[in-house]
Formats: sequence, structure tokens, C-alpha cells
Amino acid sequence: LLVVFFLILTGFTYLTGYVPDGVNFFQFGQWGPWVETNMKVTDCGCFGDFVKLKPFTSFLKDVALMVPSLIFVFFSKSMHQLWSKGTRAIVTIATIVGLTFYCISNYVWNLPDVDFRPFKEGVNITEQKALEEQSAAAVKVTHYEMTNKSTGEFVRLPFDQYMKEFKNYPKEEWDLVQIKSKPEIEATKISDFSFEDLNGNEGQDELLAIEDFNFVIVAYKLYGTTSSKTVTVSDTTFVQDTVAMANDTIAEPVIVTSIDTIVKRQEVVTIYNWDENYLKHWTGTVNPVMKAAAEAGFKINVLTAYIGTEGVLSFQEAAGMDFPIYQGDDIMLKTIIRSNPGVLLMKNGTIIKKWHYKQLPHFESIQEDYME
Repeated sequence: LLVVFFLILTGFTYLTGYVPDGVNFFQFGQWGPWVETNMKVTDCGCFGDFVKLKPFTSFLKDVALMVPSLIFVFFSKSMHQLWSKGTRAIVTIATIVGLTFYCISNYVWNLPDVDFRPFKEGVNITEQKALEEQSAAAVKVTHYEMTNKSTGEFVRLPFDQYMKEFKNYPKEEWDLVQIKSKPEIEATKISDFSFEDLNGNEGQDELLAIEDFNFVIVAYKLYGTTSSKTVTVSDTTFVQDTVAMANDTIAEPVIVTSIDTIVKRQEVVTIYNWDENYLKHWTGTVNPVMKAAAEAGFKINVLTAYIGTEGVLSFQEAAGMDFPIYQGDDIMLKTIIRSNPGVLLMKNGTIIKKWHYKQLPHFESIQEDYME
């Protein structure tokens, strides 16, 4: 049943390439030529970042898997089974337990043994981001595909010819789709590597420009809850006046400030209640190592998801740290490291080493092994 389900799912995903924007999948008469950008899902997640399959490739994979699946369903009784029933049970249970333990170890207390993500060790973020941006800028429109809204007529023209004849295809009567060349280097999450300080200023260039060794703490989510509280705030208005003050025989002007009005109003404030266990990851593990690095003269920066300035300052106080904190997209942060918090050792835009917080060594060990 699972194979049948995914066979239908991947086939459906591929067929959406024939469905233009604004057209329902089941309006078959309005389907047009297949365009990759029409698909909402552009790659299969069956193997994660290890192997990314296009929907049609994934569909063919499911077709191939369907053959042995049908054989197993209809001819299982005539097949020979290995080992005894008890041995098979032991092997099955041991395999499930072993694989489960290994999968959990890849994020609960350690990082994956092999990192297939773009932010892996050894990658120079500055150079890779520049290459991806240059590649994206070099993409050109090669063709235009037009579909008449009334008759359904389809026309495909090269870019140069369309520019000469575009007046013949007014947008009021034709749906236009740009067909672009493929970039030489596909964009990854490195292209989205950007974040802001608490004042809204971009900080990624400054971080990547640090030539010496430096540490980046990544926390894609700061665990805790919020509650609201109504407080009374007094708005006080002051007035200033100039009066003459006698000093012996000379009157000197003096500015006097006095209260004019006091208006009380109700204001709702947000109270942040940070998870105590999560705070221990910082106070008990990350902070001591990072403070030792800071005392040795190395820069420390923190990247977290957008929660607002007030929330960041509250967490900074609760975690007992004073490192600069920047805010960015949580998906981008999750792609950097599969640990919350996780620590990166960087130099001149290159990721030297990554650690799960549970595997973070003492600063002296880091300095000896990776910072010579």
C-alpha cells in the first residue's frame, strides 16, 4: 500500500508540471506544456540531502519498486525463508533497535556521521555564496511560452523573436511564462545566509569577514513560553519656567522644572518564561567554553530565529551571556547544524568544525586540535 501511495504521489507531482498557475489540476482541458516551475515540489525527500531526485525520476523509482512489491504480495507463500522463526525475530528486533539508536544519535547527542548539507565542514560560505549569486545573475530568459486565454492556443517563441513581436501577445489576452536557462551552480541555503542585529542592520558580511578564528553559536529556536501581564504606567509631563533668584543684590535667572500632569494608563507587556532544561544547555555547557574563548581574544556571535528584540534581550539575560545576537530565518539555521544550540568554529568565512552541544570539548582542547 505504501508503494502504491508514493507511486501515485510522485506521479501526481510530476503531472502538476503541466498545470499552469490559476488552473485546477482536474481542469484537464486547460493543461499546457510541461514546465518545471509549475511543480510546487521540485525534488523528492526520500533520501534527504543524500540523494535528491526529480519527481519524474522518483516516479520511475516507485515503478521499479512496484515490481518486487507485487511479487512479494502474490508469491510470498512459495518463497523460501532464511533461518528459523526465532532467529528471524531476533534479527528483526536487533535491526530495528540498532537503526533507531543510530538515527536518534544523529541529532539527540551528536551530529550526523556524514554531512550532506551545504554548510558542511570545509565550506567557505563567502566564496560559495558569491558563486551562487553570480550563477543566478547569469540566468537568462531563453523563450516565452504564451497561451491564449480564450482559445487555448499555445505559442512558443525564442526570446529575440518575442521581443520583436510582443505587441501581438497582449497580457490581457495571453498568459505568458518565461523559460529561463538553468544556472551553472544550483542555489542552496547558502544563498539565504543572512541575518540582522537587534537594530535591523545586516550582519552576515561582517561575520564572514572575520579573518581570525571565531565561534558562531546557532540556535534555531529558543525554547520557552510567553504570557501577558497588564501593568500600570505613569506618563508624566514636566514644564520648565525661568524665575529670578536674588543673589545678594543681583537677580539671576534660574530654570525651574516642575511636574505639570501625571496620566496613568494600562499597558500589556510580554513575560518570557524560558525552559529551564534548555537554559542549562547554555549555562552548563556552551557558555563556559565560549567565555574561555572570549577571554582568549576570540570573537563569539550567536544566530537565532526571529523572536523580536525584547525576546532576545530577555533570553540573553536568562542565559547569562553577553555575546552579540543576530536573528535570521529558522529554516536556514536548521540547515547549518542539526543541534540546538550548536557551535561552529570558523575562520575567514570557512567552517572549520561543527559540534553538537553535548559533544562540545573544553576550549583548551579545541585550541590545541583545530586552532593552530
